[in-house]
Amino acid sequence: MKMLSTLMSTTLLLGGSSVVSAIDVDLTSASSIKSTAATIAYDMMLYYAGNKTGGIIGVLPGPPPNPSWGYYWWESGAMWGTLIDYWHYTGDTSYNDVVSKGIQAQVGENQDMMPSNWSQSMGNDDQGFWGMTAMLAAELKFPDPPAGEPGWLALAQAVFNTQAVRGDDKCGGGLRWQVFPYLTGYDYKNTIANGCFFNIAARLARYTGNSTYYDNAIRTFDWVTNVGLIDAEYNVYDGAHIESNCTDINKVEFSYNVAVWLLGAANMYNYTNGSAIWKTRVDGLLNTTLTTFFPDGIAYEQACEAKLSCTTDMFSFKAYLHRWLASTTQMAPYTYDLIMPKLKTSAAAAALQCSGGSNGRACGLSWSKGSAWDGTAGVGQQMAAMSAIFVNLLPLESVQPSVTNMTGGTSSGNSDAGSHSSTNPTAVKPATGGDKAGAGIVTAIVLVGATGMFGWMSI
Repeated sequence: MKMLSTLMSTTLLLGGSSVVSAIDVDLTSASSIKSTAATIAYDMMLYYAGNKTGGIIGVLPGPPPNPSWGYYWWESGAMWGTLIDYWHYTGDTSYNDVVSKGIQAQVGENQDMMPSNWSQSMGNDDQGFWGMTAMLAAELKFPDPPAGEPGWLALAQAVFNTQAVRGDDKCGGGLRWQVFPYLTGYDYKNTIANGCFFNIAARLARYTGNSTYYDNAIRTFDWVTNVGLIDAEYNVYDGAHIESNCTDINKVEFSYNVAVWLLGAANMYNYTNGSAIWKTRVDGLLNTTLTTFFPDGIAYEQACEAKLSCTTDMFSFKAYLHRWLASTTQMAPYTYDLIMPKLKTSAAAAALQCSGGSNGRACGLSWSKGSAWDGTAGVGQQMAAMSAIFVNLLPLESVQPSVTNMTGGTSSGNSDAGSHSSTNPTAVKPATGGDKAGAGIVTAIVLVGATGMFGWMSI
């Protein structure tokens, strides 16, 4: 089904230039939701140049010296995952070909979602986001790659396999933020890197039935709680340094941090047929998610939204928050009545905030401000608003939950995927002096811009 021809007209021009209206969506109408999501998706894809002369296939325009514009490699993978969910919810196949080609172009020389072009800024969380996108493609039966290319399941397995051997005894376990020792931030163990690994492991356990994945997920959850990055009340903090034995916990909280653990826990609940311990964990994480990030029922990135001090990465976090909450309702159906009212209220607010830019419908971050556009625009904001809106198809249409090998999954797997990768990061040939400087600048720019407000953190 093609929707590009049905993009709705949502702006009113006065004198040919002044825009006075925003996107309007009826959340009780499936057709309205689909049309609105299609409009936002179209505007989002205007940022992508990979299918144009001079562009890099699969990657958004990269970050320049000023990190307030441009996109890091991981967000491209996250965008493809969002568009896979968009296809699954709406049935719109408009972007399937570009999504498939984009992912395949970035699988890397060893087919492990670690292309060498990005080795100077490769985080475990970066690779993890591409791995979660591949996992989603397998779970939703996204059209398979061409013959001879690795299957979606195999790519997710490759990410798991390469990361499963990277833990060390610093702080008693856990993944570091960065993959390679020469990267700034290698001494930091953060919640999102470990959360991506936990999420993939939990979903692989459910999809394949292989208990090895389940065991790794348990070990990861135990570590993150033992070290205190998830506390007894299920607050999810950002990370800590190995020099302090991970006692200097940075207590900044981001919506995607708690959401990635919530969806992983919901998959563990599903895999264990509703075990009490995983229900307790789902309940705790869900309570924190809704209490911290949905004041007045509208999603709010509390660490940076008040002063719009968010980095480019942070503008996208609400996208994953809404998608993973919606998926949680399918993995742990008893959560549906708690989650869906929040998703509906949040979506209505998100649509109103899509009121800016030259076309009058650029989406901002500050959904609680109503139709008074906050002046921000970008891929993250478009992705977040689109996700918030299309997940509201859940109560209106038969949106099928993710499949497994036993319930219709067909994606080609490879339990040895990633075996040709460098499993020991310390064995990687050190970067040249110039490479080190470049990598340090990329990370340090982000940190300098955020340290004053957030401390040293993962983004």
